[in-house]
Amino acid sequence: MHAFPEPQQLVGTWRRFGLVGPVYEIIEAGEERPDGNRTMKVRVLETGEEVEYSLLDILDDPKER
Repeated sequence: MHAFPEPQQLVGTWRRFGLVGPVYEIIEAGEERPDGNRTMKVRVLETGEEVEYSLLDILDDPKER
């Protein structure tokens, strides 16, 4: 059984949208939605834009080194 990381443990880490998409930094844990998924606030490196992004999608994205 695979345990999901606590959202707060992901803050400060970097990932990439898909295999070749822009890099983003996870900057804050967001709200838990009614469907049980949580959002996280991320900052897109290329643009500086801060957006809410699904935790489940984050876990599917590759880690950036």
